[in-house]
Amino acid sequence: MAYFEWADDLVIDHGPIDQDHRKLVAMVNELHTATSQGGGQVVVAKILDALIHYTADHLRMEEQLMASVNFPNLEKHKLGHRLFIDSLHDLRQKYKAGSITVASQLSTVLRDWLSLHIRRNDKELLSFLKPNKPTQSAVSPSRGQALQLQLSQRGVKRGAD
Repeated sequence: MAYFEWADDLVIDHGPIDQDHRKLVAMVNELHTATSQGGGQVVVAKILDALIHYTADHLRMEEQLMASVNFPNLEKHKLGHRLFIDSLHDLRQKYKAGSITVASQLSTVLRDWLSLHIRRNDKELLSFLKPNKPTQSAVSPSRGQALQLQLSQRGVKRGAD
């Protein structure tokens, strides 16, 4: 059983956002495995750096999307994102300074924060993005296709894969 299990209530769009979230979940699991198996500092540091970078990219993409649709709680979300990324950088610095417990603490922090962030914040954004009227098209796109179209139409760039 994985440390951070993907669950149905984490699904947002069956598309680009879920792809990012699944990658983040896999990275948290990789970090947890490396730390719990006594992975060397170089291995753990590499995973940790990649995870922090990918998380920051994903949150920037979310902020771009929020700005493009005039999301009413953008500033609150940006502040929460900034504080979270700052705390990740602080933990990374502690790890690099020799703290051996920081990486395992970080996997717990990331798992818990991402789980809540997806279930609360991203669901709030999704409900804001959903059109209030049913589509007139005979063939409706999936939520993932619709969100991908919204992202591309608004010029929102996804994080690096």
